[in-house]
Amino acid sequence: MKKTLVLGASLKQDRYANIAIHKLREYNHQVVAIGMKQGVVNDVTITTEKKLFEGVDTVTLYLNSKRQEAYYDYILSLNPKRIIFNPGTENSSFYTILEAHKIPFEIACTLVLLGTNQY
Repeated sequence: MKKTLVLGASLKQDRYANIAIHKLREYNHQVVAIGMKQGVVNDVTITTEKKLFEGVDTVTLYLNSKRQEAYYDYILSLNPKRIIFNPGTENSSFYTILEAHKIPFEIACTLVLLGTNQY
């Protein structure tokens, strides 16, 4: 299973980032999460720190383009196999940076990818 970083994780049950954590765990993916507030969703601890998680396959973004800027170098340091830009997170400036570092990205919805076995 693919170790996934949910960036922009939320404790609020109605947020897509929260739903994604539940779905990723339902599909047995290992999940780590960074959000604005510490807490636990399902069995996943949300941290507010930029921890250097090892073995991250996928970073799934739930931050708007402006908030992503503070995480560019951090995300690159994780050397993920791919980045997923969920609806509302599109960011052409970051696409250019990722292309320069040869990190693949998708403009997609994590929930749809999981539900259609394309994750």
